[in-house]
Amino acid sequence: MKTINSIYNQPQGTQIKNSTHHLLKLSIMKIIPLALLALTLYGCSPKPQTQQAPPPPALPVAAIASGTQTTYQEYPASIEGTVNVEVRPQVSGTLDKVFVDEGAFVSAGEPIFKINEQPYRAALNNALASLHAAEAAAGNAQLEVDKLTPLVENKVVSDYQLKTAKAAYQVAKANIESAKANVATAEINVGYTLIKAPVSGYIGRLLKKQGSLVTPQDVEALTQLSDVHDVHVYFSLGEKDFISFKEQYPGETLKDKLKRLPLVSLVLADGSEYAKQGKIDVIDGQFDKTTGAITIRANFANPQGLLRAGNTGKIRLSLQHTDALIVPESATVEMQDKVFVFALADSNKVKKVAIDILGKSGENYLVKDGVKAGDQIVLSGLDHLQEGEVIAPQKAADKVAALK
Repeated sequence: MKTINSIYNQPQGTQIKNSTHHLLKLSIMKIIPLALLALTLYGCSPKPQTQQAPPPPALPVAAIASGTQTTYQEYPASIEGTVNVEVRPQVSGTLDKVFVDEGAFVSAGEPIFKINEQPYRAALNNALASLHAAEAAAGNAQLEVDKLTPLVENKVVSDYQLKTAKAAYQVAKANIESAKANVATAEINVGYTLIKAPVSGYIGRLLKKQGSLVTPQDVEALTQLSDVHDVHVYFSLGEKDFISFKEQYPGETLKDKLKRLPLVSLVLADGSEYAKQGKIDVIDGQFDKTTGAITIRANFANPQGLLRAGNTGKIRLSLQHTDALIVPESATVEMQDKVFVFALADSNKVKKVAIDILGKSGENYLVKDGVKAGDQIVLSGLDHLQEGEVIAPQKAADKVAALK
């Protein structure tokens, strides 16, 4: 009581100060236990787990192998018979007969058209009559010479008359020769009315029918006749391809190279390959200034007549590469007209490497530059692979064997 009374007996300002101090002390005493409780609860709460990085992807890798491979290059080609003849009339007239049908095979010398011969037969008869008249005139001139010769010898008539008679006889003989030439011409024209096959082969389209008027000046031929026992297949190479073509095959000159060129294949329009292989036998003497290409000819046997003039196809050239680097097409990615592979570098990091394609054989690329034999490349899973990414390489022995 004394203490309380003493407090109350203190001055008013002192009482307020002591009271505030007391209340602050009580508040601090209440806060400290709460803080200790919070720290205890925080220390007992489970700690958040740190997120672990995903493992590197396991991808198959294999070493680049080298070997001998054959590549093929195809070029558009046109097919023609070894003999491809336009059949045209040599004389004008009405087409009386057509002895053949389109697509028929004819032998050399076989009649195929007949032009009305009556005008030419009449001209022949007229030429023969002129010949007979010339022969008769020559006979009369000969008689005159025979008559004057003894008279001149006996000096009954002058020598001038005999010379005149002999000159007339020479003119008569010349008229006989001219008449004979006219007869020969008329006979030739009569012969031209029967049009025969100049070579053995197949008849093309018949553009003129029976009853048509035909002349040697017609723009279109009567038909075309093709000998296709052998066919010529023409294709063209650009300047760059032609340079590569010459460098790829042995031989000092083009003539030597032609002898050593391998056989070529003919791919038909339906994609099938012609049963027989051909031989390149002619290279044109110059480049076409318009197209910048040079024409090459290959010869194919066609005993069954399966190929016809006017057919199209593709010539397939083969080229053998020794020690070529082989990379599967599936192990590459193409970006901006360039082809890349992912090569395995140090610490299992991958590196994107551009490669120079030499050609293609089956499902493999033949690589000229960018990688070397023995380099490890990723075979699959390239879609999400990034430059410098770490992988878990998996040796693909079966893939290695496939590359060899």
